[in-house]
Amino acid sequence: MKFKPTAILCSLWLTLTLAVQPALRAEDAAPPAENKTPVAATPAAEAEPAKAVPPEANPAAIKPAADQPAIEAKDEEKDEPAGQDEPAPAVQPEKTSHHHQHRHGGSDNQRVGFGQDSTLAAGEKADAVVSVLGSSTSAGDVTGAVVSVLGSTRVTGGSVGDAAVAVLGNVYINGHVQGEVVAVMGNIELGPDAVVDGQIVCVGGEVKRDPKSVLNGDVQNVAIGGHYLNFDGLHAWFEQCLLYGRPLAFGPHLTWAWCIALAYLGLYVLLALIAPGTVTKCVETLEERPGKSILSALLALLLTPVAYLLLIFTLFIGIGFVLIPAFTLGLFLAGLFGKAVMLAWLGRCIIRPFRNSSPTQPVLGVLLGGAIVLLLYTVPVLGFVVYKLLGVLGLGVVLYTLILTSKSNRAAAAAASVALGSSVPPPVVADGPVTPVIPSLPPIISAVTLPRAGFWIRLLAGLLDMVLVGMMFGALHSVWSHFGGVFPFWYSVYCVIMWATKGTTIGGIICGLKVVRVDDRPMDWSVALVRALGAFLSLAVAGLGFIWVAFDDQRQSWHDKIAGTTIVKVPKGTSLL
Repeated sequence: MKFKPTAILCSLWLTLTLAVQPALRAEDAAPPAENKTPVAATPAAEAEPAKAVPPEANPAAIKPAADQPAIEAKDEEKDEPAGQDEPAPAVQPEKTSHHHQHRHGGSDNQRVGFGQDSTLAAGEKADAVVSVLGSSTSAGDVTGAVVSVLGSTRVTGGSVGDAAVAVLGNVYINGHVQGEVVAVMGNIELGPDAVVDGQIVCVGGEVKRDPKSVLNGDVQNVAIGGHYLNFDGLHAWFEQCLLYGRPLAFGPHLTWAWCIALAYLGLYVLLALIAPGTVTKCVETLEERPGKSILSALLALLLTPVAYLLLIFTLFIGIGFVLIPAFTLGLFLAGLFGKAVMLAWLGRCIIRPFRNSSPTQPVLGVLLGGAIVLLLYTVPVLGFVVYKLLGVLGLGVVLYTLILTSKSNRAAAAAASVALGSSVPPPVVADGPVTPVIPSLPPIISAVTLPRAGFWIRLLAGLLDMVLVGMMFGALHSVWSHFGGVFPFWYSVYCVIMWATKGTTIGGIICGLKVVRVDDRPMDWSVALVRALGAFLSLAVAGLGFIWVAFDDQRQSWHDKIAGTTIVKVPKGTSLL
């Protein structure tokens, strides 16, 4: 018997159920058995109180011991005369007993398997043959049904009193089925000795019938997408891969899975060929900053569902139909590139001892790392662990590398701006005294030239904006309720409009704050919208994204980092309108 890890809970539940039910049914059946014995014995004792004739002297008295209580019980139930013919009622108790067992389910005769196959041999009887995450095979007599879930159903002989069903599996019938034959996402085949009294229903597969088979019902074959599909490969993957917790395995009907895995490996090699420098840079990030790379991976894993929940709210304003697919596509592409990075890192770790300190080509690393990972995919349980671990770590490394690249680009831009200011040639002084003329220019509002706002001043400006929007809610209550009346939504709308048009809010004007982009480009609607959506993410994690300003050396919140913005303090007297 093969042990499959995914069937542990189901097996425990089945064991407890089968252990309790027979005892309860035995208690329910015990009183009738005790009541019948004295009823049958009392008439026998009163019929001949004084005679003691030996059996040899009366040959007519020689008959089976089991017939006497059966005849007397029959006489007592129907109140018939004692002189009735004795052989006729002797068969009735067997029928009654069989009907009683079938009505109560016959738990002692059920063949049920979770995570394994269930088999009923020829000449045996059972009330049902059921297998979940396995196949059911019956060659005997089944009063109920033969069912398989994620497995195949085979009736190779005998009879089935109810139906033969397979969900995500094939059905083979070469016996007598008194009910229906159903296959969902599988094929149905009737052998030469098959007799089906009910209907045949096949969803997504094909029905094959031997000319000698007998079918008394109709055939309903439902196609999927206009075609009848073959699910043998999918069934093999369920049985040989999924149930063992691994993406790949060596076995029949699994060639398609290996083709998909090799196609993805070819895609990773192509990415390493197209962008070898980017792959190498991500690998170096993982090697130089492993702790922060793992932290980025964990944050990406935890915040991705939160980001999707926040993006759902954008469906109400019409832009979610664009943002959600774009965000999903971005994660998918980042994950693909992250897998290529992890394979290149793994291959680099293996090649490094043999090549000393010489650089390793990322394509060679991806090929070697991919070959090792494909072999690890075939190990039970470890295969899926490696698959998920590579995906999560790869995504985190790519995101962290993007953050580091963005910071280095901003630092380079700031250094270039300072160098450009120092290289201005001095003014040419003519002969004689010259009175300098200093033009009155407005102060340049820039993330480089102005100090950045701290946590408390930003909090005060936000509270002022909330009070203002709350007052508008009270004054225009009927209008807000007509359009949904959701305060966070309308507060975000207010912020997006103010940021995109003025670069600040009413609270920001009072406190002398302005939202600017770190690359000194002008604010636009897209940046304002991204910053507003990022604010929901900062708020979702117990407001940690807002508090981050107090600890960040760049005085940026999470939504500032997402949108590439920051808040600066403008000089007094500067108009922000």
